[in-house]
Amino acid sequence: MITEQLNIFNTPIPIIPQTEGIKYAGSKLKILPYIIDIMSGLDGIKNVLDGFSGSTRVSQAFAQLGYDTTSNDIAIWSEVFATCYLKSKKTDGFYQKIINHLNNLEGYDGWYTEHYGAELTGTKRPFQAKNTRKLDAIRKEVEKLNLQWEDKCVILTSLIYALDSVDSTLGHYVSYLSQWSPRSYNNLFLKLPNRFDHNGGHRIICDDIFNTVSKNKFDFVYLDPPYGSNNEKMPPSRVRYTSYYHIWTTIIKHDKPTVFGKVNRRIDSRDKISASVFEEFRKDKDKKFLAMKALHKLIQEIDARYILLSYSSGGRATKQELSDIINESGKLLKIVEIDYKKNVMANMCWTNDWIADDSKYHEYLFLMEK
Repeated sequence: MITEQLNIFNTPIPIIPQTEGIKYAGSKLKILPYIIDIMSGLDGIKNVLDGFSGSTRVSQAFAQLGYDTTSNDIAIWSEVFATCYLKSKKTDGFYQKIINHLNNLEGYDGWYTEHYGAELTGTKRPFQAKNTRKLDAIRKEVEKLNLQWEDKCVILTSLIYALDSVDSTLGHYVSYLSQWSPRSYNNLFLKLPNRFDHNGGHRIICDDIFNTVSKNKFDFVYLDPPYGSNNEKMPPSRVRYTSYYHIWTTIIKHDKPTVFGKVNRRIDSRDKISASVFEEFRKDKDKKFLAMKALHKLIQEIDARYILLSYSSGGRATKQELSDIINESGKLLKIVEIDYKKNVMANMCWTNDWIADDSKYHEYLFLMEK
């Protein structure tokens, strides 16, 4: 199903679909070409699962390549993005009319401005107050429009992208820049997401991955668990996506939750609240990482012909440990090692001994056949 073109050596190379997403610590934009290249060498793939879809760039690519795509993640913002691209059916004109209406609203001081907006000389916050005032007006109006869920997801995706383009952060929301970023001076402006034609047969699941794989069979499964940092001194909230993106959760739910701390995190993103087992930083009594044990269990329970697993060198396990896990459940066909300079998010650390400045950052792709 992968569309190909010829390079200068007359060798077929896969065409990489255009995708969209927020600034995201787990973004797979850079490795999409490698994922698609691996898939191009496999036969008989129709039904695929993006198991930890996050910003949904991989799900978007799978769908555009013609696969029947299931996008799964426990985060509600991931469900919204996936619904926007894989389920929405109305014309661009329908959504553009709504977006034009929202862009023309007058802002006001509301809940979002109180907690996440600041004047030029105010408390450190993720957005300038002029943009949170607009957010207050837009988010209230979206509720009044009583849109169907699929249509609401398109508008909320547009809103989150607009906010992502005017924030004053390094891409997450557990700390904010001490000085306003250049982009934060821009005015909040919604744009229509770049949707694409699809067959409507895709599925979006907002559930624990173990529940999803227990109820479904796939030809190909792509797994990109969060893993977490390999620094045992780092508190769990620092690598948890519920903490990183708490603002997106609040904007989607519009529940105006109780917040805490300097960055006004949602109360349900506190450190003591259990996160995904794949973000678990502790070891069991046998000195085995709980996250790695969960990965082993997951791979064994998946009913699929092929599994492609992503892993970054800053995570919990070694390449050999992952190879062993895979070989116990199937046949390891290929390991692709990608070496590229770390992005801003990867360079951030809260303790001096997390990652050395001169360490290399590698991304691995493990392809197995069950």
